[in-house]
Amino acid sequence: MNEAASLYRLLGEEARLRLLRVLARGRLNVTELTAVLGLAQSGVSRHLGLLKDAGLVAEEPAGGFTYYRLDAGGAHGRLAGLWAHLQAQFDEAGASPAARADDARLQEVLRQRRENFETHGTDAGQLVPGRSWAAWARALGHLLPALDVADIGCGDGHLTIEAARWARRVYAIDRSAAVLQRARALARKHGAANIVWKRGEIERVPLPDASVDVALLSQALHHAAAPAVALTEAVRVLRPGGRALLLDLRPHDQSWVKDRLGDHWLGFSDDALASMLRRAGLRDVRLQLGARKAGGPFTVTIASGVKGRARAGAGRRPGTREEAR
Repeated sequence: MNEAASLYRLLGEEARLRLLRVLARGRLNVTELTAVLGLAQSGVSRHLGLLKDAGLVAEEPAGGFTYYRLDAGGAHGRLAGLWAHLQAQFDEAGASPAARADDARLQEVLRQRRENFETHGTDAGQLVPGRSWAAWARALGHLLPALDVADIGCGDGHLTIEAARWARRVYAIDRSAAVLQRARALARKHGAANIVWKRGEIERVPLPDASVDVALLSQALHHAAAPAVALTEAVRVLRPGGRALLLDLRPHDQSWVKDRLGDHWLGFSDDALASMLRRAGLRDVRLQLGARKAGGPFTVTIASGVKGRARAGAGRRPGTREEAR
């Protein structure tokens, strides 16, 4: 009786039920679970410890990480009846907005795990010698001339560093001093010395007119308060004949990204994005499906366009902001 009472008290906490529901989909590490559930890492670790002590969760090391999964012994042994009840509850809860949000964040975490340049775990499908998106991206860089690039809304700098491998110079721009500090540390680690770090808003890019050959906005436009202004700024800093390249989301219904990730927009339709690109002054506008996972909530669009010849009086030169230190 005491064991049953303790077990039911343990499962009376919603966060622990959410943990079990997510782990029923597959093994995850603490960092991944934190991202899925939106809880503090210390809280996730504490809940996992309690569930492990109760025989509901097991841990296993792999590839330098500790992963957590449902304890198969408990699921098929003395706790089999409880697991059957929980699974029925999880199936019923799957239609709720909170569960759909957890599922969407889980899909995003798994996508990032697959696309990360470093190997996570030891799953056979992730260990394919000689084949990686990083290697393919760097190989394509060998086909490009030395160009000046603006990475607008650079975030933690992973794309910035990849561009720096083939570009003459990369201007990395973000509004967050803390984010730029992390990006600079990552660049130092990778020996990327041709990056100029600047703090500024994507609606007011701290670069002169016609100063770069390529303007990159990767997953940045949906963070802009005024996307049309941000695109106009990207075109302003392009030289005539320069190209803007965007990766962004198509429309979705995951409203949690506004509070959790600071998104202003839940994606853009192809027609709306193409219209904004043309109004910003780009021609030869192209849009293409970039990435999509069956059943996942997010679809990535790739869009590009070419800046035409400069017109007299066109554009403006904003005041240069202080370079991030």
